[in-house]
Amino acid sequence: MHIRTVGYGHPDAVALDREVQAEYVERYGEGDTTPVDAAQFDPPHGIYLIVYDPDGTPLASGGWRGRDSGEEGYADGDAEVKRMFVVRAARGRGLARLVLAALEDSARAAGRRRMIMETGTRQPEAIGLYTSSGYTPVPKFGVYRFDEGSRCFGKALSGDGGDTGDGRGADRDPGRTRAVGAP
Repeated sequence: MHIRTVGYGHPDAVALDREVQAEYVERYGEGDTTPVDAAQFDPPHGIYLIVYDPDGTPLASGGWRGRDSGEEGYADGDAEVKRMFVVRAARGRGLARLVLAALEDSARAAGRRRMIMETGTRQPEAIGLYTSSGYTPVPKFGVYRFDEGSRCFGKALSGDGGDTGDGRGADRDPGRTRAVGAP
């Protein structure tokens, strides 16, 4: 397995995004309506990663985009995880955890202070991935901040993991980055 940085418009990224959107439709009845601009994932303001098997088949993806304070509930220095996905045939191998760690390292290196993400209650495996990786509930942000089924999580990138990095502690209840099929 190897991880490659690609543009969000790369053909493999587009194909994986189609798969994740189809899974959202299965789980929620609609795809993710969060506005996403491919340029948001261009370094140093973001990154998009794909995990490939030795034969070059794309198995997993994920990215982050820099976010700062504004009306949608983001805080300065946030790196928002988007489009975490593992193809069904490759689930259970730790690929989502591998992508998440690489995203955290990249965001930290880019000077981002907190990793945040949103998922929904119909993705218990995503919630399990994030909480077992040190993420704690944060106030809701983004497009789904008023959605009852939305859950937002954050993790400080300072290395201590104890605070969400937003100056308000870890007591926030949080929008819809989906980590579909995460272990």
